Amino acid sequence: MPHAQWHILDADECLSLLDQHHLGRVAFLEGALPIILPVNYALVDGLVVFRTDAGSKLEVALRRQPVAFEVDGIDDVNRTGWSVLVRGPAELISDADELTRLRRLPLVAWAPVAKPHYIRIGSAGVTGRRISAADQPSVWLG
Repeated sequence: MPHAQWHILDADECLSLLDQHHLGRVAFLEGALPIILPVNYALVDGLVVFRTDAGSKLEVALRRQPVAFEVDGIDDVNRTGWSVLVRGPAELISDADELTRLRRLPLVAWAPVAKPHYIRIGSAGVTGRRISAADQPSVWLG
């Protein structure tokens, strides 16, 4: 029986994929329960940066709590995909010079809410993998 093929992506491949995309998901604990939220992001100096307004993401950053950030891509036709995971503390960016630089980026939030705060995910590690299941039989459970 054929098996799916997968391999680990090196750090450069992970950063390249992160840099090519701009919508991902940030995960953290809200109380005792995990929550995963979509965010528009940019890769800045090798780190993920996103904007937010007041709320749970800002609170996590103010406490420098660890978060996970994930972005992926799937090709349904060729049955291939990849996933990149970044883990580290969320940090509120407050340096005036850095904020001036970030405000020049095309980092536009999709939600119709002002998102004045910039959050960076400090990298405690970036990992990724690519998978191909092209030789696997299709299974439809619908």
